[in-house]
Amino acid sequence: MRRNPPHRSVPRRLRGQLSEAVASLRRVMERRSREPLSADAPDSMTSAGGGAHAAARRTHAEQRERRVAAGLSELERWLADQVGQGIAQARQTGPADWDDLARRLVDAQAPGVAGTVTRLSRVLTAEEWPGLLLGEYALLHLLAVAHRRAAALPEPLRRTVRARVGFPVTRESVLATPAVRDHWDVVGRRDEEQDRLVARRAWLAGRTTGRLAMVLSFSPAGQPIEPFPPPGTTIDADLAFYPGASPLRALVAERRGLVDAGPPPGTKVSQVPALIAEVLAADPWTDSWPLVLDGAVPCPDCIADDEGNALPLHPSAGVPWRLLAVSGGRPVTVAAEWTPRGLRPLATWDEEGRVAPL
Repeated sequence: MRRNPPHRSVPRRLRGQLSEAVASLRRVMERRSREPLSADAPDSMTSAGGGAHAAARRTHAEQRERRVAAGLSELERWLADQVGQGIAQARQTGPADWDDLARRLVDAQAPGVAGTVTRLSRVLTAEEWPGLLLGEYALLHLLAVAHRRAAALPEPLRRTVRARVGFPVTRESVLATPAVRDHWDVVGRRDEEQDRLVARRAWLAGRTTGRLAMVLSFSPAGQPIEPFPPPGTTIDADLAFYPGASPLRALVAERRGLVDAGPPPGTKVSQVPALIAEVLAADPWTDSWPLVLDGAVPCPDCIADDEGNALPLHPSAGVPWRLLAVSGGRPVTVAAEWTPRGLRPLATWDEEGRVAPL
C-alpha cells in the first residue's frame, strides 16, 4: 500500500514574505501595462527582423547585379560571333537563335534586353532587313557596353540604361518626384497586343511647358483596359515622369478635369530632324517619340510643308486616305509617332479645329 510523502509545511513567516512579493510584482505589472510605449525605444525584435530583411534585400540586389552583368557579357560575345560569321542566314536561323538568347537573358534577369531580342524578327519582313538587323545589333551592343561602364555615365543616362536593361522603377518612387502641371493635349492613342497582353499608349503634349509625355497602361487580352480621354481632349493634370536622359513615360499624379481648347500648338516640319537628333543624343535607344506638326501638308507617302521639307511615313501606314481627305491638300495640324522607319499618323485637326483620330 502506497503511502503519501509527509507534508512539509511552509513556515508562516516565509508564506507572508512570498505573498507580499507576489502582490508587489502584480502592482508593478499593472502599472507598466497602463504606461504608453515610448516611441523612441526600439523594439529589439522588430529591429532585428528589419535588419535581416534589409540584409536579404541587399543580397538579392547584389545577386541580380551579378546575373545581369554575366548575361550582358554573354550577349556581347554572342553579337561578336554573329557579326563575325555574317547574317546571311538570319532569315532561316535567326528566330530560333533569338528565342534561345531571349530565354537566357530572362534567366539573367534582364527582361528589357530580352524583349528587344524577341522583337528582332520584325525586321526580317522588310526589304532592307540586313541593314535594319545590323542597326539593332549595334544598339544591343551599345546597351551592353553602357551597362558595363555605367559608373562612368551621367546619372540620367545611367538610369536610362538600367531601365532599358529591365531594372524596375516603382510607381511609388515616380509619384514621389515633383510633378509637372499643365494643360495636356491628348494627341494620340494606340492599343497593341503582344503575348496575351494589351498595352495602351496615350501621347500628350503640354501647352505651357511644351513637354511631351506618354502614359502607358496594360490589361490582359479580353479584359477592359483603364480608360483614358480620347485624342482631341485637353486635361488639366499633374504628370510625374519616369527618370531618364529623355524622360517621356509618365504617370498621371492628379487629374483636375477637362479644359476647353482648340488644336494643340505644333512644330514645323523643318524643325523635326534637329528635335529628334537631340532626343537620340540623350537616349540612343529611343524608338518612338510623339510629334505635333503645324502647317503640315499630307502626301501619299510623307508629310511635307509648303517649303518643300518632308518626313517619310512608316511602311505600315500605307496611303493615309483619311488624313488626305481631312486635309484636302491644305495645311493642317497633324499628330504623329516618330519611329526610325518613318511617321505613324495619330490624329489631325481640320481648319475648324475638329479632331479626326487616325
